[in-house]
Amino acid sequence: MKRLYYLIFLLILIGSSGTFGQKIVPSERPNLTQQKMVERGYGMFIHFGINTFGETEWSDGSIPVEKYNPTKLDCDQWVRVAHDAGFRYVLLTTKHHEGFCLWDSKYTEYDVASSPVKTDVVAEVSKACKKYGLKFAVYYSLWDRNAPSYKDEDPEKYVDYMCNQLTELFTNYGPICELWFDGGWDRKPEDWNMPRVYDLVKKLQPHCAIGVNHTIVYKENERKSALPDSMITDNKYFFQYFPSDFRLWDPKIAHKGDKKQYLHDGKSYYVPFEHTICISKNWSWFGKKDPIPTRSLDELEELFYWCTDNQNTLVMNIPPDQTGRIREHEANTIIDLGRRLGLKPNKPLPTNGTFISMHAPARATSVYGKDVEKYGARMAVDGGMQTRWASADTLATLTIELDESKPFNKISIFEYQDEDYSQDGFSCYRSNRIQEYNIAIFHQNEWRTIYLDNESMGDCKVIRFPQSYRASKIRLEITKALAPPSIKEFNVIQY
Repeated sequence: MKRLYYLIFLLILIGSSGTFGQKIVPSERPNLTQQKMVERGYGMFIHFGINTFGETEWSDGSIPVEKYNPTKLDCDQWVRVAHDAGFRYVLLTTKHHEGFCLWDSKYTEYDVASSPVKTDVVAEVSKACKKYGLKFAVYYSLWDRNAPSYKDEDPEKYVDYMCNQLTELFTNYGPICELWFDGGWDRKPEDWNMPRVYDLVKKLQPHCAIGVNHTIVYKENERKSALPDSMITDNKYFFQYFPSDFRLWDPKIAHKGDKKQYLHDGKSYYVPFEHTICISKNWSWFGKKDPIPTRSLDELEELFYWCTDNQNTLVMNIPPDQTGRIREHEANTIIDLGRRLGLKPNKPLPTNGTFISMHAPARATSVYGKDVEKYGARMAVDGGMQTRWASADTLATLTIELDESKPFNKISIFEYQDEDYSQDGFSCYRSNRIQEYNIAIFHQNEWRTIYLDNESMGDCKVIRFPQSYRASKIRLEITKALAPPSIKEFNVIQY
C-alpha cells in the first residue's frame, strides 16, 4: 500500500511539475531549474572558434578548418580565470553560426578534429569546470551555414542533425546546467521544432535550463521581438520560441522593473531573463588579433548590479585570443571586479543598495525635438536602458525631485554615447558628449554643489560620497558638451 501511495504521489509530481519540476509549466513561480539558474546568477561567456582566426564575428562556413590553429591552447587557464573572478558557471560557444564545432562530432568534418589542433575543447572546459568547482553550460547555434542538411527543403532533416549533435554534447561531457540557443531568426520558429529539441535535452539532462535568443515577441505568431525595456507588464507579451526556460535578447539590458510572466496558447509562464555583456570596451565577442581595452571597473560593477537584480542573471563574455589563452589585461580586469564585489562561492550575489530616484518627478531645461514622450526628463529615471532624456542644447540642466527623508551616498550615471560601428557590424566605438558638469543638491533652501568635474563623463560615471546626503532636489548641470547631452539613467542610491 505504501508503494502504491508513493507511485501516485510520483505521478502527480511529474504531471504537475514536468520532469520533477524541471520542465516549464504554467506558473507564477520559478521551477527548480529556474531557481538554480538564478542562484548561479553570474557566468563567464566564452566565444572561441574558427571566427577567432578569421578576425570576424560571423562567418559563412567557408573558412578552411586549417585556419583554426591556437598555438598555446589552455582551456584550464580560461576556467581558472573564471574561478578567480568569482563566476559560478562557464558558458562555452560550442558551435557558432558558421557551423564549426569545438568537439569531435561524428556528424560533420567541420570541427576541431579536422583542424591542426585537435583538442576537444568541450571536453577540456568541462573537465576544468569540475576541477575548479564551476558549473558547465553550452551555447549552440541553431543556424548552421556549413551543414548540408540545413539547406534541405524538409526542415526536419536539419533538426535530426541538431538532435544528433545535442545528444553528443549531453551524453559525453557530464552535467550541463544551461543550453543557450542562437540564430533562430534565419527560419520560421516552427521550423526548429523546439518542442522536440527541448524534450530531447530534458530527457538527457532534466536539470538543464534552455533558452533561445529573441525569446519574446510583442504579438503572438509575429516575428517582432519585444525589447527588454518593454517587458514591464505581466502577461502582455508572447513566446516566439516555446518551450524556453529563460528569456534572452543579446545584448540588450532588461528594465529595472522587469516582469516574469509571459504567454503561450493562453497560458502564463514564469520566465527569468539572462543578460549578455562583453568585457571589451568595443563590444567584441570573438577575440581579435589586436587587443581591445576593457570596460571600466565602475561600468562593469554597475552593470553587474543591474543585470543580476530582480531574479535575473548575467554572463560576461571574455574571449580567448588566437593563441588560445585569455589575455592578461582582461583576466586582471575581471578578477579585480570579483574582488571589488566581494564574490564568494555559495554566497548571495551583492546588490547595489536602494534607488531613491527611480520614477521620481524630473524636469529639464530642454528636450530634443520637443518630443517629451520619447526624450523627456522622466526617461532618465524610468529604469530603462533603451530610453533616455535628450537635450536640445549643449548647455543643459536635469533636475530630479527627491524624498528628503531618504539619505543617499552614491550616484551612478549612464550617459548616452555616440557609437561608430566597424565593418563587421558588431564592434562599436563609443564617444562621450558631456565634457564638464556639476551636481548640486537643494537643502535648507539653497543649492549646494556636491560634485564638480571638468573631464569627460566616461562610460559610466560613479560617484561615491564619504557621507550620506538628504535633499529635496538634485540637479545635474552640464556646462560643456560636444553635442546635445543625453542621459540613459541617473541613479541616486543609498549603498
